[in-house]
Amino acid sequence: MSDQLRVRVHQWASGLDPADNRARLAQGVEPGADLVVLPEAFARDFGEAGSDVSAHAEALDGPFAGEVARVAATTGSTVVAGMFETSQDPARPYNTLVVGGADTAAYRKIHLYDSFGYRESDRLTGGPLEPAVVEVAGWQVGLMTCYDLRFPELARRLVDAGAEVLVVPAAWLPGERKVTHWRTLLAARAIENTCFVIGAGQPEPRYVGHSAVFGPLGDTLVEADGHEQVLEAVLERRDLDEARRTNPSLANRRL
Repeated sequence: MSDQLRVRVHQWASGLDPADNRARLAQGVEPGADLVVLPEAFARDFGEAGSDVSAHAEALDGPFAGEVARVAATTGSTVVAGMFETSQDPARPYNTLVVGGADTAAYRKIHLYDSFGYRESDRLTGGPLEPAVVEVAGWQVGLMTCYDLRFPELARRLVDAGAEVLVVPAAWLPGERKVTHWRTLLAARAIENTCFVIGAGQPEPRYVGHSAVFGPLGDTLVEADGHEQVLEAVLERRDLDEARRTNPSLANRRL
């Protein structure tokens, strides 16, 4: 096991041209991190609320996932980024995180955003209910997407499956209390699971930004404002171990 995990979060906006987004991925992700996280829907933005995104869905052997894998191989990093993936229903693709690196994988968003006046399930298909955990540089990393953050049982299932770090790419929409909800929920998932949590959001003005990395006792290790930027953090295994000794809540559960 590695004592450290070097993390880089790209709080970048995705546009409506998938080729432009792939080019930015190729040109902008540099070596030096073990784990690189980009936001939800980075392959192509959602567009106007309620838009049909099915024409922009790709297979996991398509151009975007291929570019993620190529960038991961070139930089020596594991790269996580969001895309729309073709499903059995051509009209309703998956909202997917593709993982490029030594432990190649994909996670299909379970909890679709049928909330705050939106109906994501009208346009997208929910993924299988199994937790997705990948290994990155000797660390176990669990995958969640945006609205999944509001469901603590998914985070706990990921931790029960071995996750030491939770990664949450998002396109968190603005509105009253929304930044507070985002920050509070990221911290809560870290505290209640004594794990690191990485939130990678798309920036203002369409979304709220405020990407952040929280430690296993709820400390803010690094946080963005609403604008485009890149964050870096180094996660220390000794901090994880110390948090779980100090607050052994996972071991103290009574089911």
